[in-house]
Amino acid sequence: MATDRSVMALIRALKPSFRNDHDRVAFALHSFFLASGHVSTATGSAACSDTALSSPSTDEVGIDHWNELDDNYAFVYINPENASKKVLVKCLVMSNKLLVDALANGASEPVHLEIDVGDFVGEQQGGANYSAQFKNLEKLVKSLDTEILSKLHGSSKPSSSETSEASRRNTNDTTVGISEPTDPQLLPSGVVLPPVYTGGFSDMFPGPPAGMYPRGDFGGDGGMLVGPGHPMFGGNDRLPGFLGGLPGVPPGARFDPYGPPGVPGFEPNRFVRNPRRPGGGTHPDLEHFGGGSDFI
Repeated sequence: MATDRSVMALIRALKPSFRNDHDRVAFALHSFFLASGHVSTATGSAACSDTALSSPSTDEVGIDHWNELDDNYAFVYINPENASKKVLVKCLVMSNKLLVDALANGASEPVHLEIDVGDFVGEQQGGANYSAQFKNLEKLVKSLDTEILSKLHGSSKPSSSETSEASRRNTNDTTVGISEPTDPQLLPSGVVLPPVYTGGFSDMFPGPPAGMYPRGDFGGDGGMLVGPGHPMFGGNDRLPGFLGGLPGVPPGARFDPYGPPGVPGFEPNRFVRNPRRPGGGTHPDLEHFGGGSDFI
């Protein structure tokens, strides 16, 4: 994997001579391909021939004549891992930009990158101190890796910069390997229902707590919520503790119709509604108060 240090090491080792800033950036590109493991098989006018990509030659060449052309540069590379796959790289000078196009044999379209030369050229213009003639070399290497080299090898092969970034995230991120999502997830319908309370209700516990989804069988087991299934509507439930049970007294009621044993006036039948007489009278709740010894 090419880095800014390996690219600079090659520039120092090859000791090229530069005519201008475009030369510096073009040779940094050339050094990037060499540092990435490619072998140069043609430079300059030899790389511009019509047979540059189809030529079977795999002989390695030096840097002679690499900048012999005016306002453009050309290089042909092969990858030792796949010598049959050649890459043609051409660079065109346009104002303060270097327009880079790279084409692999067998590909239908080239990949393209525009480089602002001033972003990568240092203040020192000459001399043997190559480090001072470049700046932001790490950024240039990353752009060439992402926009040129990784696309030439196909999207299925991640670039070295992407691999390095993924490795860094995996090292620092303690959540790697956890399959659960980190963000809140909605149900497929988009509606989140509160949980359903499974317990029964009574006068002491008249209903489910806050945030629970109400049950549909309310009033069926003696709670304060009266429904069709409540014993007062003809159920056969009997309150435990009553001998034989009393009709009309719902289970769980919080009153005791019994008084002290043997005390007159506390007989159980005083707390039971007498049945309506057939054929006469209105509803018991609408009649006037009655009289006699039974009236309380």
